Amino acid sequence: MSAPAASWTPSERERERQAVRRRIRRRSLAIAVGITVVVFGTVWAVTVTSPGWTVFKADFLSWHDAKASFPSIIKGFWINVRMFAVAEPTILVLAILIALTRNSVTPWLTPARLVAVVYTDVFRGLPSILVVYVAVFGITALELSGVPTSSTVMGTIALVLCYSAYVAEVVRAGIDSIHPSQIASAEALGLTRTQTTRFVVLPQALRRVTPPLVNDFVSLQKDTCLVASVGVFESLFAAQDYGNYHFNFTPFLVTGLFFLAMTIPLARFTDWMAHRARVRERGR
Repeated sequence: MSAPAASWTPSERERERQAVRRRIRRRSLAIAVGITVVVFGTVWAVTVTSPGWTVFKADFLSWHDAKASFPSIIKGFWINVRMFAVAEPTILVLAILIALTRNSVTPWLTPARLVAVVYTDVFRGLPSILVVYVAVFGITALELSGVPTSSTVMGTIALVLCYSAYVAEVVRAGIDSIHPSQIASAEALGLTRTQTTRFVVLPQALRRVTPPLVNDFVSLQKDTCLVASVGVFESLFAAQDYGNYHFNFTPFLVTGLFFLAMTIPLARFTDWMAHRARVRERGR
């Protein structure tokens, strides 16, 4: 029976290196904390000592107006959340279909490819608010059978049309990033073109483009407030309504905090996904 291996103990030289590294970390932390305190302290001091601070505080930081506007803003914010919850999966499915259509090589889908190209070019080029106006006021004015007349529904459809064009290009870039050898290997194993796309290409492509996709959905969450321009009583419209009646802008700050509560976790999730992708690519 062999004797147990002796536990490793650092040498004197290694202990010196560890002490130096600890000192460097402590010094870096102290410098970072000091600079942060000085910078933000200076900004705060300049702000509160400015001549218009009293007026700004009354117009934008009124606790009374924040409490008074809170019920209507949170009620309107649920409209933003519902629009986002419906639009996000719809955009993803439509974008994947557009990307696959543009990447298809069969001559039978040539008309569909042309439609996909025109679609992405048009809806990426038009301002989103213009599409919202056309959808809410233009399409509903046609009084077509089966077309919704709700401004909320048509506004959501307008956002789906705009963002699916952006997301389709992101997905297409992910598909193009898959090496041709992956497709050749799948075909050598007997997989059909559809099976190769479903089980080999799309899973890898979507994993690669997850961070930019989440960024697009963060922007989508913010842009749901565009429907306020067509009279939908969502959170921004509720803030405008209160502000116009009470001549106070605090509700806009409250609305902004609601959106931050939604978008900041998504942004951090994007950073985490990007970091995980880098770690996996480096084999660590």
